[in-house]
Amino acid sequence: MLEGGAQADLASRLVGAAAAAVVVLGALAVAALLTRHHAWRALWRDWLTSVDHKKIGIMYVVLALVMLTRGILEAAVMRAQQAVGLSGGFLSPEHFAQLFSTHGTIMIFFMAMPFLTGLINYVVPLQIGARDVAFPLLNLISLWLTASGAMLVMVSLVVGEFSTGGWFGYPPYTEGLFTPGVGVDYWIWSLTLASLGSTLSAINIVVTIYKKRAPGMKLYCMPLFSWTALCTAIIIVFAMPPLTAATLQLALDRYLGFHFFTNALGGNQMNFANLFWLFGHPEVYVLILPAFGVYSEVFPTFSGKTLFGYKSMVWATMSIAFLSFLVWVHHFFTMGQAGHINAAFGIASMLIGIPTGVKIYDWMTTMFRGRIRLTVPMIYAIAFIYLFVIGGISGMMLANPIIDYQVHNTVFLVAHFHNMAVPGVLFGMLAGYTYWFPKAFGFRLHEGWGRLAAYCWILGWMGAFFPLYVLGLMGLPRRSVSYHDARYVPLELVALVGALLVAAALLALAVQLWVSVRQREANRVFVGDPWDGRSLEWATSAPPPEYNFPLIPVVKGRDAFTAAKEFGVGYREPPGYVDIAMPANSSLGAVFGVSGFLVAFALTWHIWWLALLALLVALAALIACGLQRPADRVIAADEVARTHKAWLAAVRAARPVARSAECSSANQGLAALETRGLAA
Repeated sequence: MLEGGAQADLASRLVGAAAAAVVVLGALAVAALLTRHHAWRALWRDWLTSVDHKKIGIMYVVLALVMLTRGILEAAVMRAQQAVGLSGGFLSPEHFAQLFSTHGTIMIFFMAMPFLTGLINYVVPLQIGARDVAFPLLNLISLWLTASGAMLVMVSLVVGEFSTGGWFGYPPYTEGLFTPGVGVDYWIWSLTLASLGSTLSAINIVVTIYKKRAPGMKLYCMPLFSWTALCTAIIIVFAMPPLTAATLQLALDRYLGFHFFTNALGGNQMNFANLFWLFGHPEVYVLILPAFGVYSEVFPTFSGKTLFGYKSMVWATMSIAFLSFLVWVHHFFTMGQAGHINAAFGIASMLIGIPTGVKIYDWMTTMFRGRIRLTVPMIYAIAFIYLFVIGGISGMMLANPIIDYQVHNTVFLVAHFHNMAVPGVLFGMLAGYTYWFPKAFGFRLHEGWGRLAAYCWILGWMGAFFPLYVLGLMGLPRRSVSYHDARYVPLELVALVGALLVAAALLALAVQLWVSVRQREANRVFVGDPWDGRSLEWATSAPPPEYNFPLIPVVKGRDAFTAAKEFGVGYREPPGYVDIAMPANSSLGAVFGVSGFLVAFALTWHIWWLALLALLVALAALIACGLQRPADRVIAADEVARTHKAWLAAVRAARPVARSAECSSANQGLAALETRGLAA
């Protein structure tokens, strides 16, 4: 008969084998479907090599949803382990450590980051009246680098193992002397690829917003989502390089025997902690600011009002972005620095509550006396306000070094972090996904399944993480595979039920998508304005043409599309059409993505010839791309005119729909103006 440790090891192997089988069978199933429907050519031509910002945005979101599925399933397994973890459980400590490392890495770098980057990619050029981002080909390369990093994490499930050092990878534990396997190397190279992709993407967004705004769109005329995208991108540009430097220095330690982060020969592990959290805390706001932007679109749209306190929201966003660089030490109050340093960073951490509070009050005032419609995005947004405020209060508590010392290494911190990450980030991303889905695909998502998914997310999150606040105060250490205090068990069981409800929410999202696709003809919104939107992305068909606008719009103020609709010029035919030059498709992104993956995989497994060969292929492809002419293709004015006139005919044929009926099949994408009684 197997002893307890051997049983756990066997169970861990079975769980790992099952997960690997799901990955392999899932990949084979996708390949079989593509082959059956003869879709390989279309996938390559229309998507994988496309430099259209909208398609790139959609592919980012697809990547995020795939990785979200893995992250949620891993979380459910961890909660199940802790529910039965009294003096044992079914997972080995090493497997549990791998799970919380991959869960954190995936949810931060390969779910949240691609999700927000996807929304920004899709929405921002439309909102600012641009045809595309400033550097379309660089945009494609950024996507492929991020995807190759995600692929490396997925491959680690099948070949080898992943790091047991957490998503933060602190040395000296992650140094070669203590962890000699390939797990840490998978972590290093997947993060390196992702951080390179994110940095390039952020540079692209910054330049796009500064240089590609429509005539007349001053910075103070930009929608709040674009403002948060701008601040987010600026944070990434400055915050990602420390992470890239830290992971590369750790790689030098492991591969070439350097001592950046070991005490020998002058190294210092605190250098890693400072570099990592110089990225890590701004990263919190990288994740949350775009969600704030989504909420700033959702609240006014579904309240039938303009956003209250626009300028204060802009300044609050910039203040949060600035302060995010001044608080990184609060992540390691317990690591031994002087008390006055902890006090200074504690005060700086508390200051972030001020601009955040401004935003909360502005959103609530926006709803005040509005005609609130409880659609799915609004349900996420209202739940966010309640839950995020609770998370903010716990954050204020942790900003006090005295309290932080008591609960720092307990699951109280896990509860606080997920209080920020799930209602603050994931709910915002799901609200944005539901809000802009009709624009991207031309039909609405099923409302009933969307509501079910939203309520499961909200209740599931509360069940999974509210008990952790109490367990943390009771002293349960975080990252523990098991425990010896029976008092923890009841609340751990409650947390497991919450985790299962979250898994049900994920399933409901999948069913919602399936049902929506099957019923898409009944929910078409080709006219493009299903929610009575206020900004320019709603001023085009759904989905928009490749070039977004037949003529670049001229903007005279905020809420440009609402103003146009109220003055009766929202759907006007331009005096003439012109040829439009758009960037041609390119295979360079795919070459860079595959080469990046092969380089990272080869470095992980020390296959030097493969790493060199992949680098040479990428270099050759870059040179060949530079010699390619022409790099653009021209869409003739006749084709632009034909497409635009067909859309205007659809607008004239559609019946304006009242807000009370916007979730019914009567909604064809033409919103009736109700706020001032003007016809569309």
